[in-house]
Amino acid sequence: MQDFGAMYIHLLSPMTWGLLLGALLWLTWSRLWVPLRALGLLLMFAVLVLCTPLAANLLIGDVESRIPASAHCVAPGTPIVVLAGGLDEEPRADDDYAALTQASWRRLRGAVDLWRTDPGSPLVIAGGGPYTIKEASVMARLARDWGVPQPALRTEAASTTTWESAFALRGTLPARIRLVSSASHLPRALLSFRSAGFDPCVHASDSEYVPMGGVGYFVPQVSAVAKTQIALYELAGMVQYRMRAGEALPATATR
Repeated sequence: MQDFGAMYIHLLSPMTWGLLLGALLWLTWSRLWVPLRALGLLLMFAVLVLCTPLAANLLIGDVESRIPASAHCVAPGTPIVVLAGGLDEEPRADDDYAALTQASWRRLRGAVDLWRTDPGSPLVIAGGGPYTIKEASVMARLARDWGVPQPALRTEAASTTTWESAFALRGTLPARIRLVSSASHLPRALLSFRSAGFDPCVHASDSEYVPMGGVGYFVPQVSAVAKTQIALYELAGMVQYRMRAGEALPATATR
């Protein structure tokens, strides 16, 4: 699910910062004091570094490391909740799988693999989205194609954010659940579900972190820009959700 507006997401991209800063320096260079010129060039260099795999993986590694060790557990027999990862376009039908983002595919794959180790547990897919055909509906259809029987599936299709998903499921599931999502998204998801009164175990469907490699690790890349944007998006989201958690009333899910 896309928790924030598209404009907000683009503002977190180092490419956006670089273009804005470059334009500002170009327009004001002749009028800037020498110390401000030096500061501008230093900031441009920092933006360039954020576009490298080195900085991108340091940031994404920091985000993914924010999952407490105590949250990693097995908890067999408990419901599996997988969080939708958004849509690239409006689905034309429940089986329009091309509309799903890569994050949705990976999260569902991880959830289905987990369910196969414990097929007696329900698999709950959470996520609505802005379109008539909901994210959860498309993912549920895909889960059936992957062998999950209809009686094992449940969907929550009213929410549009991770926070809303957690509170929409409150009272419909036991407190102990297994929460499946991308490793970079799980810290924020964990905060949301704990705020809603759940006691979740977490299962990472995939990780964005790539350990240091060769010289290419220090060269700006499009993939690194996207990874930096994901990390900053999640860090900003955690700040916002922590503020919400401070305002949320204590609640306990039905056991």
